Amino acid sequence: MMKTFATAAAFCAVLAGTAHAEKIGVAMSLFDDNYLTVLRHNIQSHADALGVQVQMEDALGDIARQQSQIENFVASGVDGIIVMLVDADSGKAMSKIADQAGVPLVFVNMLPANMDKFPAKQAWVGSDEEQAGELQAAEVCKLMGGKGDALILMGQLGTTGQRGRTAAEERVFSNPPCDGIKILDQQTANWMRTPAMDLMTNWNTSGMKPQAVVANNDEMALGAIQALKSSGVDMKDVIVAGVDATQDALAAMKGGDLDVTVYQSAKGQGEGALDTVLKIAKGDSFEHKVTVPFELVTPANLDAYLKKN
Repeated sequence: MMKTFATAAAFCAVLAGTAHAEKIGVAMSLFDDNYLTVLRHNIQSHADALGVQVQMEDALGDIARQQSQIENFVASGVDGIIVMLVDADSGKAMSKIADQAGVPLVFVNMLPANMDKFPAKQAWVGSDEEQAGELQAAEVCKLMGGKGDALILMGQLGTTGQRGRTAAEERVFSNPPCDGIKILDQQTANWMRTPAMDLMTNWNTSGMKPQAVVANNDEMALGAIQALKSSGVDMKDVIVAGVDATQDALAAMKGGDLDVTVYQSAKGQGEGALDTVLKIAKGDSFEHKVTVPFELVTPANLDAYLKKN
């Protein structure tokens, strides 16, 4: 009988130890975004598979709101935090809050600005934004034959995605064999479809007739396509490129409207972020920076991506 009690006690201790690292707070910059929705769902489904409890919070694009969510997670005693930042420059403040409380923190997708070295219990899981811009711009250059006029739709200013992707696009178009491509204009549409549609409409109205529209993400590319088609532009006459390879974008590519996108693995980032924060919480070894590669998607390899994410 004593052996039975000892075995039961040991089993309960194991359960208690496991549960200790299984309450994770997740602060997302914005729920109402196609890619971030897929990212969020991948975190949730992976948590469900592992038996981990996650609490999801929507910052609604508000930095102060997100910082408050981090503070609330710490106060509620979570075992770890995952955060998709509203703004790259806000990362250091949130890093400091978690570090002072000794709570593991993993940034997902957006790398905090100027953070070359993370505190002991912190990490980042995401993708190299410049790689996305390079893959995208190089393919656009190839389709344009290295010359012509282009417009760039940028994401929210100050985010690592906007900075990295735009910098890479500019670099590709300013160097051989792509230096015959002229950037007519570049403006932000804040990652969103409707603002991109409005901006593209304004460009059309002003008389701009680009051979290519290069968007920092798929949502803006889709907005541009809507505006171009509404203006009577034949989509065979303009190259449109995005990033993320969302299902809507892949459908647009299958329909012949979108020419280029770059697959960003929401599954790889979401599962990687949860696995990393659990490793930190349990005291296991982990990498402070985990990079998930981008992949070029064109009509030639489209079928391989239709069921991803």
